[in-house]
Amino acid sequence: MYNGIGASAGIGIGSVVIVKEPNLDYQRVTIKDASAEESRFQAALNATIAKTQAMAEDMRKRVGEKEAEILEGHMLLLMDPEMTGQIVNSIKENLMNAEAAVEQTCNMYRDMFASLDDEMFQQRATDVNDIKTRLLKDLLGVEEVDLGNLPENTILVAEDLTPSMTASLNAENVAGILTEIGGRTSHSAILARALEIPAVLSIPDITNKVAGGDKVVLDGDKGVVYVNPDDSVVAEYTEKRRVFLEEKAALQKFVGKPTETADGHRVELCANIGKPEDAKKVVECDGEGIGLFRTEFLFMDRPQVPTEDEQFDAYKTVAETLGADKPVIIRTLDVGGDKEIPYLNLPKEENPFLGYRAVRLCLNREEDIYRPQLRALLRASAFGDIRIMVPMITCVDELRRVKQILSELMTELDAKEIPYNKDIKVGIMVETPASMIMADAFAAEADFFSIGTNDLTGYTMCADRGNPDVAYLYSAYNPAVIRSIERTIKLGKEGGAIVGMCGEAAADPLLAPLLLAFGMDEFSVSATSILTTRKVISLWTMEEAKAVAEKALTFVTEAEVKAYLESVAKK
Repeated sequence: MYNGIGASAGIGIGSVVIVKEPNLDYQRVTIKDASAEESRFQAALNATIAKTQAMAEDMRKRVGEKEAEILEGHMLLLMDPEMTGQIVNSIKENLMNAEAAVEQTCNMYRDMFASLDDEMFQQRATDVNDIKTRLLKDLLGVEEVDLGNLPENTILVAEDLTPSMTASLNAENVAGILTEIGGRTSHSAILARALEIPAVLSIPDITNKVAGGDKVVLDGDKGVVYVNPDDSVVAEYTEKRRVFLEEKAALQKFVGKPTETADGHRVELCANIGKPEDAKKVVECDGEGIGLFRTEFLFMDRPQVPTEDEQFDAYKTVAETLGADKPVIIRTLDVGGDKEIPYLNLPKEENPFLGYRAVRLCLNREEDIYRPQLRALLRASAFGDIRIMVPMITCVDELRRVKQILSELMTELDAKEIPYNKDIKVGIMVETPASMIMADAFAAEADFFSIGTNDLTGYTMCADRGNPDVAYLYSAYNPAVIRSIERTIKLGKEGGAIVGMCGEAAADPLLAPLLLAFGMDEFSVSATSILTTRKVISLWTMEEAKAVAEKALTFVTEAEVKAYLESVAKK
């Protein structure tokens, strides 16, 4: 048995087909005719763009608009004059052959994205690698991997399932996917969920641990994989697959229903997004609003800070997509230190997670970064219920300064008779021990809290979730984290703030009774988790949830908390 990350729910039973990328070795040489080499690169670039466009159109027809946008994002990178310009400059000025210039430039962009601490941004590193691979294939004359003619009940095994590979996938013949890399927010996971294929990702060296034709059973929810199991395991998971499909069909009864407990206690169920286009998926999945719009993507993949008008258009689009009666919480720029955006020219830091980032950076770069973003948010608030959320807050002074800037900008807009919501709500991310400890003071200043459990867990436990040596400490079930969440909600509510959560814990069914009992007002999850979360909440009464929370708070180890929550979980 092997374990990985359960990234796309469901049970897969079938036979292994291993997919490996072809050899893309080349010789790095100094060229003599830069013009001819540039032409060769341009021909490969045009061919790659054309193929990507065709794949995107096919993906749109077979899967959906959101999934096609992944490949359209690849096209934007391929047509980015900053990236292609660097490749051409390497050819002209350094006399590199096109293959070397492509690899050098793409690796630089890949490393930039890989350095970010947000998994959504790290996924861009995989996108750039995919682009690099396809450009090299066109330069070297190597054919793309075709997954359109796989046998029935295939368990597809690969180092990574890239968007370009998925574009040719015949989903009807694929019973499951296993990869060596990727997480729940990777494009491998997103595409697997869109195609409704069970998937387990991040299984070390899985391409060498199985052989073509091996029988495999996988659980895409728990992340468990059995290779050549006995008949009893196959029978057990065949029954689990039948039950899973029945439960999935039953989720449809929660469409259009309020999010409430069994005894009628209402909460708000929103979704997290990274791009304006993602708002459509929130509406399709019956979300009640947007609990977190990460604006960082607007600042990535480009050579300079987006203009105020560009940002205004993005925020306005999201507000109009959701409609006037649904909240849209937009987080101001959360980059810096560990998040290397070249044009920002940020200093290298020994400990970037504790350094010059988020609101600290923005307040120091008011004129070129923060004021344009805040002004764009105010202008867009005339088109919907936009709310402004400030990340990485540790001091009340920071929040007061943000509110002062907003007041000054409102005066400017009034003078120009530009409409905006004069009662716009301003809140904070509670993701540091400092903001948790000072929650009562912040509740007097902020309209709302959104608990960012990913960072709150890391900072509370002093553990980097990307470091395998301390990963055992990174858990939202740790009593220190549970008590931090309970305190934040209690003090926030007592101070009159609306309290929500946008971290991964908001979608964890084991934590649902605790969050309800603590009094949380709003859950913000991935769009695809909305109906499942609504169902989980509907299974509990508030009396039951409070009893579970009271008991859970008595435990002093992570193992005790998790074991208890698993023992009382409702299905």
